[in-house]
Amino acid sequence: MQDPDVVVVGAGADGPAAAWKLAHDHGLDVLVLEGGPWHGNEQWPEPHADAGGTVSTDPEDLDGKLLDEQFTHREADANDPTYGYLRVGPADHSRAPWFRNLHQNAFIWQIAAVGGTSVHYFANHPRAYPHAIDEQPHWPIDYEDLVPYYQLNEENTSTQQAPMTGKEEVFIEGADAIYPRIDTKNVTETGWRPQANAVEVPGKETPQGEGPLNSEYDGSFSYDDGFRGDTLVGDHFQGSSTPVDAPVREKARKSSNVGYVPRALDTNDDPDAGNVAIRPNAYVTNVETEGGLGGVPEATGVTFRDSWSGQTGTVAADTVVLAGGCIETPRLWLNSDLPDDGWVGKGLTTHWFDWVVGVYDDETIEDINPDAGHMDPYIGQNSAVRFDKPGVGGLEDIGMSPGLVSYADYLFTEAGYSFDTPTDPGEPWDTRGYLVGEELKRKMSNYKQTKALLVLTDDLPRQENGVSLDNTFSDEHGPVPKVKWEPHPDDDAKRDELARIAANIHQEAGADHIHRAEWPPLLLHMQSSMRMGKVLDSAAEAKNVDRLFVADHSAMANGLGGPNPTNSGQALALRTADKIAERYF
Repeated sequence: MQDPDVVVVGAGADGPAAAWKLAHDHGLDVLVLEGGPWHGNEQWPEPHADAGGTVSTDPEDLDGKLLDEQFTHREADANDPTYGYLRVGPADHSRAPWFRNLHQNAFIWQIAAVGGTSVHYFANHPRAYPHAIDEQPHWPIDYEDLVPYYQLNEENTSTQQAPMTGKEEVFIEGADAIYPRIDTKNVTETGWRPQANAVEVPGKETPQGEGPLNSEYDGSFSYDDGFRGDTLVGDHFQGSSTPVDAPVREKARKSSNVGYVPRALDTNDDPDAGNVAIRPNAYVTNVETEGGLGGVPEATGVTFRDSWSGQTGTVAADTVVLAGGCIETPRLWLNSDLPDDGWVGKGLTTHWFDWVVGVYDDETIEDINPDAGHMDPYIGQNSAVRFDKPGVGGLEDIGMSPGLVSYADYLFTEAGYSFDTPTDPGEPWDTRGYLVGEELKRKMSNYKQTKALLVLTDDLPRQENGVSLDNTFSDEHGPVPKVKWEPHPDDDAKRDELARIAANIHQEAGADHIHRAEWPPLLLHMQSSMRMGKVLDSAAEAKNVDRLFVADHSAMANGLGGPNPTNSGQALALRTADKIAERYF
């Protein structure tokens, strides 16, 4: 596509949503440049071994069965940050991942690919707490401004209540004994509720139409045999391409490469819409500008580098949208020498996570669910129920595959070894820190009766946290990003409060043993490093560069109060697309 109306930098969770809206509703031609590979596209049948095609504009290029082959669902194949098919790095797996300098005990978990980090997310789609937008002094817009975009995004991504399986029944047993159930999407009070997930529920296509399934179903789980929706295999973190054989857009979990990319490419067949082209393996290295009105520079396009050939190219556009995420968007901004008033890359939030584990005996689980007799936390959507406390944060009931469980439950901690880490007798957990050796084996032998609660803290934006350039180390794209996030004592207090609530829920449900992991910072839910109200105005346009917008999670003004950010990030990107059209087209 030569000289599009808009060039979008990044095809992660939010960029394709903005591209679809710009083309579908406003008739604009959009080119999306993505630094990582594209899975499930026939132009790249071996995306990690061969350069493949250049650009795709045709939804017929998307092949669900090819995606099934490329996503093995094996944990190490997918999740290893060095060689996994879901990593931050070039598509060419003979080359190392891209380096981010992180001078602390922490871990960044992101994906470079069409679909971005949404390729391995749990698809949890709660909305922000209204409190975090209307009652915290960060946002230049009101919560109600986002509501119609939430509704549109939830329709586009099939967001609905997740089906309940064994682990959820145990959570509800404990939570419902203490807290009320919440029955609204716009949460203002403390309580528990079913999770809203961007995942289609299990169903079966029959001559009479599609109908729901229950736990008694024992037929085929292939799309070709009529199965529809989620197979409840709990493999979402590995890229979940179920049901097998389904076209890409009919995969159950609506990660961006499923929920928005096919939708965006489909606009090319609509004479009233614009065209969308997506080019993977194109890492943008510079935002081009020229002098504008009043001395404010104006974005005119971008320069990118092909990650296979090393060749560079420049795309001219009337408007530039940055959607590279909370690390790469500020890195690109700073490497492009764009104006910085002190907030570019700053104010990073990350939902100061923690992880509280309950191990249950067989009799307790049989009392809660006599028909099953065990919890089987790997069955069902990874998270189907949650707890909310606006102003503090929330909890999510989590179940995963065994490698991830052993890592998250017992091996990712900043507390030290459990045998050498005393537990305050006044706290509601029995152990904390690393479990290793025989003790780890004993605990994992009871994996089928083990469940975890993820703590999501409402950490607030602080200028000392964020992304800057490491001027001592560069790669082929320029100085690498230096990332820093440290909790404030207020964040620690909120996290401790939520960890105690999680442990109390386990106790009420009858857990035999409760373990607090005490995670170090896990930079997975990242928000607000290019904040509206600071770097950006109320339309998410740069205050100091005309025709330059940000449409990713970095544009959020804070961490939403703790709820998972994807629904809000995509809703905000849809709103930003409308604002772009209003201002310039």
